[in-house]
Amino acid sequence: MYRNSTKDPLVSVVTAAMGAGTIAAISVSRGQDLLVGIGVTIFATVAALVIDQLFFE
Repeated sequence: MYRNSTKDPLVSVVTAAMGAGTIAAISVSRGQDLLVGIGVTIFATVAALVIDQLFFE
C-alpha cells in the first residue's frame, strides 16, 4: 500500500532537463530561435517532473 520512495528529486530534474535540452539543442542548431529552445526545455522538464510525481510516485 505505502511505498517508501528513495528517488532523489535532483536526479529527476537533471535527467529530465538533459533529455529535453538535447532535443532543444538540435532544434536550435537547425535554426530555431534560442529563446524558443529554452522555453521548450523548461516546459518539457516541468511536464516530465509533474508526470513523474503523479504517476510514478
